[in-house]
Amino acid sequence: MSSHNNTATANDPRQPSAAKAFVAPMVSPQDLPVDYSGFIAVILGVAGVMFRYKLCSWLALIFCAQSLSNMKNMENDLKQISMASM
Repeated sequence: MSSHNNTATANDPRQPSAAKAFVAPMVSPQDLPVDYSGFIAVILGVAGVMFRYKLCSWLALIFCAQSLSNMKNMENDLKQISMASM
């Protein structure tokens, strides 16, 4: 069995010296995907205010909190976060 392992490593076509570590590509802020939970929060908030649906208002608050928790950019200041939550 050990001779089989030696022949397997000798005939291995892979080259470990040519392997490269994965580097994630840099994505510009303009190319980030759309924040769907923020968009849904706006739509539900407008529907809750216009039609006086409490369920829409509560769902808007939940989606707004989800959108705020999913913010990736930690450079957002307090003003941006407060305006997004309003």
